[in-house]
Amino acid sequence: MTAKDQPQAARRTLVKLAGLAAALAVIPLGAGVAKATDRKLKIGIIGSGHVGSALGGVWARDGHEVMFASRNLDADRKLAADTGANARAGTPQEAAAFGDVILLAVPYSAYPELEKSVGPALKGKVVMNASNPFPQRDGPIGDQARSEGAGLFDAQALPGARIVRVFNAIGSARMASAHTDPGKIAVPLAGDDRRALETTAQLAREVGFVPVVVGGLAMGKYLMPGTPLAGEHTPDELRGIAATLKP
Repeated sequence: MTAKDQPQAARRTLVKLAGLAAALAVIPLGAGVAKATDRKLKIGIIGSGHVGSALGGVWARDGHEVMFASRNLDADRKLAADTGANARAGTPQEAAAFGDVILLAVPYSAYPELEKSVGPALKGKVVMNASNPFPQRDGPIGDQARSEGAGLFDAQALPGARIVRVFNAIGSARMASAHTDPGKIAVPLAGDDRRALETTAQLAREVGFVPVVVGGLAMGKYLMPGTPLAGEHTPDELRGIAATLKP
């Protein structure tokens, strides 16, 4: 190749790479979501109740670093000590700064305070939202989240966060035990960010579930108790149910 031909060859290579990138971008996500990464993550858990403690315990045992955070730092310190060397405790602000990935498991009534205290720190981060709006507990904000759809409400409440709704409608006892007999129970995921879905899917696998992406955040309204996607389903059952639902 002459020096004269080199610029043209470089341009042709760039065009081919751009075409390949565009093709990959439209590959749909499904039950076989590719592994996002095998590296160990820092996971900030804001809300260390039944769900947060169950999931955090499994991830810590799998080698990830977790930080438990809630309004009760003493309880979080005890939880971290019981969980083991990969766990620590902190404030919600510290957990938001600590985590590569954030698990959110708090009442919707806490959202206004949460948005002010940690919202800026969540921008650009994967936020796995396991929270559910219950109007009888959360008041008007619970009604609003149900009316708008939980996923779309989440995106408005935490702008800039890469939100995936997940772990919303399966019991915490199963979250703590699914890894002992993995690959049997499906867990639905809803999100608009491909990379965030991939990361969440991998962490769901490590808990023992089969991740099934059911759609974008508009489908998040179905990821809560009392909807057809709630409860324990096989992957095929969950895909069949999701196919009958509209955003």
